[in-house]
Amino acid sequence: MNDDLFYEAANARALGRSRVPQVWTVSQVNALARDLLEGSLPALWVAGEVSGFKRYPAGHCFFTLKDKKSQLGCVMWREAARTLPAEPPEGLAVHVFGYPTVYERAGRFQFVVHELNARGEGLWRAAFERARRKLEAEGLLDASRKRGLPPFPSVIGVVTSLEGAALRDIVSIIKRRAPWIDIIVYPTRVQGEGASESIVAALSEAARGRRVDLLIVGRGGGSAEDLQAFNDEAVARAIASCPVAVISAVGHEIDVTLSDLVADLRAPTPSTAAEIAAPEVGRLLAELHNVGERLSAAFYGRISRKLQRVERLEERLIAGVRRTIESRRRAVGGLRQRLQALGPMGVLRRGYAVALDERGHILRSINVFRRGMGFTLRLADGRVQARAEAIEDEGQQ
Repeated sequence: MNDDLFYEAANARALGRSRVPQVWTVSQVNALARDLLEGSLPALWVAGEVSGFKRYPAGHCFFTLKDKKSQLGCVMWREAARTLPAEPPEGLAVHVFGYPTVYERAGRFQFVVHELNARGEGLWRAAFERARRKLEAEGLLDASRKRGLPPFPSVIGVVTSLEGAALRDIVSIIKRRAPWIDIIVYPTRVQGEGASESIVAALSEAARGRRVDLLIVGRGGGSAEDLQAFNDEAVARAIASCPVAVISAVGHEIDVTLSDLVADLRAPTPSTAAEIAAPEVGRLLAELHNVGERLSAAFYGRISRKLQRVERLEERLIAGVRRTIESRRRAVGGLRQRLQALGPMGVLRRGYAVALDERGHILRSINVFRRGMGFTLRLADGRVQARAEAIEDEGQQ
């Protein structure tokens, strides 16, 4: 508005009269109202409940602030709205900081909000709880899906800022405790605009090559707002889906983020994360000693089992040979009995006798006998000297 018109109008009100009738345009009136409001009232905090909060594509947010008796139209321009961790739900009690003004084009009284804070736990806490409940419902916080850490990693990846003290602490502790471990750093922003996207990209890079056995993700301490990148849902999901085990180490011991909840293990500080990830030399030597004892016990146990098996096989073999020999002995005895029964002596014992000549040859036919011929009768239990008194041919009868 023209300053001369403004002061002329002010003087006219002070004198209670106007020398020349002045006709104002609508734009001039609205501009005057805006200047009066912005010039006479300082920025202030206002308490109320949010109603009809809406974020437009350009990034500006509009809502109404209400109490029991009145309501106040509010606008939060894009730059200020970017600081919101989440959109305030209907009826949320808040404190807003800003100044009253008039939107000249529409002649509308409104309050320009620079900062919005939820009363009680705060909007950050409300956003954290909503995201936590969502991830919990999907099972991403379940202890059953958490993986164990490798006891002796050879390569550890670190997702953090190159400028922070957290990286220096992690590298120093790992090199002191386990100097043989290689460290790969995946640099990222850890706070401010674009930090969440940067952390997700670093996690993706670490997962893509599968060059590390274990990941440490985190940063040093800071304000609640400084840690908000690690409360981002996209960051939490990237950690949960990482193919290698992840230790989350964000802030101090009292700070708990979504990244802590979905990681395989939460460390209270980055230094503690390094101590957990890297085994000390003494621990490694003790483990090697234990492994040696277990291998020795397993070796001697296996040898003992093999000896016992050999002894059992030996016993079974001896028993089998004895059974075979006994079976063969019985078979031979049976054959002997059969042979004896079928042999000459067996025939003699059944009551028969055999005629023998003087040389002991068997006389098989009457044709070899002559009257008065002497011969020997062989019986089962001895011999009888005999003489042929008569020869009868029964085959001719």
